[in-house]
Amino acid sequence: MAEEGTPLPVEGLDASAADSPGISRQISVSEFSCHCCYDILINPTTLNCGHSFCRHCLALWWMSSKKNECPECREKWEGFPKVNILLRNAVEKLFPVAIGQRKDDILRNYEATQSLAAFQKYGSDQPAVAPNARRMNPAGGGFFSGVLTALTCVAVVLLGYHWSIRESEDDLLVHKPVTTWTAEEVVLWLGQLGPWTSPYKERFLRERVNGRLLLTLTDEEVTKAPYQVENSSHRRAIMTELERVKMLGVKPPQNLWEYKAVHPGKSLFLLYALKSSPRLTMLYLYLSDYTSTFLPFIHTICPVQEEEELKEVMTKLLRSLQDYEDPAWKQWREFLVKFAFLPYQLIAEFAWDWLETHYWTSRFIIVNAMLLSVLELFSVWRLWSRRELKRIPYRMWSHFWKMSTQGFLMAIFWPVIPQFACNCLFYWALYFNPIINIDLVVKEVRWLETQVL
Repeated sequence: MAEEGTPLPVEGLDASAADSPGISRQISVSEFSCHCCYDILINPTTLNCGHSFCRHCLALWWMSSKKNECPECREKWEGFPKVNILLRNAVEKLFPVAIGQRKDDILRNYEATQSLAAFQKYGSDQPAVAPNARRMNPAGGGFFSGVLTALTCVAVVLLGYHWSIRESEDDLLVHKPVTTWTAEEVVLWLGQLGPWTSPYKERFLRERVNGRLLLTLTDEEVTKAPYQVENSSHRRAIMTELERVKMLGVKPPQNLWEYKAVHPGKSLFLLYALKSSPRLTMLYLYLSDYTSTFLPFIHTICPVQEEEELKEVMTKLLRSLQDYEDPAWKQWREFLVKFAFLPYQLIAEFAWDWLETHYWTSRFIIVNAMLLSVLELFSVWRLWSRRELKRIPYRMWSHFWKMSTQGFLMAIFWPVIPQFACNCLFYWALYFNPIINIDLVVKEVRWLETQVL
């Protein structure tokens, strides 16, 4: 066996090739050195650009830079780099002593072994890609994907622009003081209480009841002519909502768009937070917004039994927030079970209850909740299949820290974000996230197929 630093003769060349000028018969260790550590290659990994490095050297570079690029030429590599088996076998046969010594040194190097383990875990987390995928579609998503992305962005911008113009032109009753309401606006407020108000709308409009007159109406006056609201349930609903108007001075929000107009930052925060972390968001609502948000939420998804006539009239849009009592034990039991195992089902049930008010929007939310539930199940399956259940506490803490940081940053920068940008983000999360989640579910299904097969 030759010395490690001495050249070795090249075998496998015929006489004519060996005697030809320009062909070397000697091979040295320097020809198989890594350009990171300048030592002999251990588990050589070849990137897309053609450069080869020790696998642990590439892992150390990836850990320090957090970039998927070549340490030498800085060209980005695609997929996940694999060991060059042919080059590894050749090096191990040519220089077995040097390879053995290097492997022993790497095993004793804690930083190298930890980086290599993290690098391998990162590779195992990458979705499986078919061998001919890049050859069939070298540009990524292709023409259709590019057109769909462009149309999606245009649609989001148009929706955001339309809503910004609408909010600037329309004087919403949630912003307009009740004392300045016209008779037509009073009828509009009355009509939003439900379809059962149709006969009363004509009477209020005929009497030209404006905002000032509305505030002076009493229960006895509403019962008599010319209003004649004789149905006790209808009269109670009107007077209950009128009390809320008197207390607030404006019309309280009774649907998603009015809630967004009154609480633009909070509505955007809740929309993204419920999508990313429903459990933490519901806990936040319980701790910080119990009366105005959490109580209506839990009473909607875990309702108590009520009289049929009262259920038809005193719906969630009409009931005063003060009418909500603390949930019963049965409601808490149902809520906590779903909160622990199916949090997105709670969101879907809440959207289903608003189906008559927001026909298409509720359907988008329900579909998105179903997709997010599937993605959560796939995440649990990944942890189970890789025997990483013991890492769940660490992942939960990382997730909590990430959500807390994002919420803190949003609270700081929210006042300086233009309303137009907020509208675009709102519509993107509401209507276009289901499209993105469909693609994620398809990728997870393909990954599951590769694991099963």
